[in-house]
Amino acid sequence: MCGRFVLLTDLRVIAESFHIQHVACEYRPGSNISPGQQVAAVVRKDDQNNLVDFRWGLIPSWAKDPSIGNRMINARMETIAEKPSFRNAFQKRRCLIVADGFYEWQKICRIKKPLRFSLKSGEPFGFAGLYETWISPEKKPVNTCTIITTEPNDLLRPIHDRMPVIVKRELEDFWIDPDNSNQKELLSILMPYPSDEMTMSQVNPSVLYRPKAQEPALFSG
Repeated sequence: MCGRFVLLTDLRVIAESFHIQHVACEYRPGSNISPGQQVAAVVRKDDQNNLVDFRWGLIPSWAKDPSIGNRMINARMETIAEKPSFRNAFQKRRCLIVADGFYEWQKICRIKKPLRFSLKSGEPFGFAGLYETWISPEKKPVNTCTIITTEPNDLLRPIHDRMPVIVKRELEDFWIDPDNSNQKELLSILMPYPSDEMTMSQVNPSVLYRPKAQEPALFSG
């Protein structure tokens, strides 16, 4: 799964990396982005790449209780095409959730050690994501998202049995194109990212118990 991630890259670099034509959100970088928080995402709208923000934890449009979003921070790639919570978004509402890295916890005996995974290039990347708009009882739209997970690569396998899907740069436009309905080709994108292009480092154990912590010293290797 993916339950925490980091995004500290300057907005200008993100705009260049993802060919953003329109920034439609208040950019919120963070060292310890957690479920329920606003996250930056790239969507394709009106033939432009837009940077928007979604609340992390997908609420299906048909949901009666918004608390369902607490259980929808991740979506398994094996079931997104069939599962009612995700299948419509998979067909029509795909996004890239922007990140610099993500965290997993290595369990050694009874001790859990937080680890950060990122690209060796140091560049920001996009998690494969889905998004929905839920209308509250007060008739206010609530825009939410989920991160798609897949089986782990060789780097992650000793740590966890899942990893978030990182979309390869050359496939990003294909993924977010709302006119693309080729399910087979879309699913082919949702593979483990190559291990030899990723790196792993340890971070301060306090991260495990402080989901709202943002002090940079906690997250240095």
